[in-house]
Amino acid sequence: MEFYESTISSRVIYSGKILNLRLDEVKLPNGKTSTREIVDHPGAVAIVALNEKNEVLMVRQYRKPVEEALLEIPAGKIEKEEQSDVCAQRELMEETGFFARNLRHITDFYTSPGFSSERMHLYLARDLEKKARQADDDEYIQLEAVPLEEAIRKIYDGEIKDAKTISGLLLAYNILKGAV
Repeated sequence: MEFYESTISSRVIYSGKILNLRLDEVKLPNGKTSTREIVDHPGAVAIVALNEKNEVLMVRQYRKPVEEALLEIPAGKIEKEEQSDVCAQRELMEETGFFARNLRHITDFYTSPGFSSERMHLYLARDLEKKARQADDDEYIQLEAVPLEEAIRKIYDGEIKDAKTISGLLLAYNILKGAV
């Protein structure tokens, strides 16, 4: 069986600041048709930023969709025509006030490919230089420096619930421990 769906028709039903929502009618491999609700997203970055004390710079912010304040690694949407590494530095500055002199791309992954096109570019940031924080007007975040080992424990204790943060911390931890 071929794993491919042909698009018969596509229409945008919502266009917003962060994403668009479209409905696609598709032809399935068996010849039948179906409808797909797709969140179009321009992509994003997430950064595991480690200071000289081996603490992860994390942000706590309220997330309306889950009605909860979550502890996360810095992250943000890629602007039109922006390179992911440039976005990573910009988001790190906006959310933490630090610039990474050493920025390493770890991997890319899809955040939720069942309904969204969002592709996350994950970075490891080290050799941090303190600069002025440049927060967005609509972002209310609290910066927290968490020892890396403690951050890993928080994943297993259920204190860290955000998927990009879980993925980023575990991947960075394995890289730093020489496991990969």
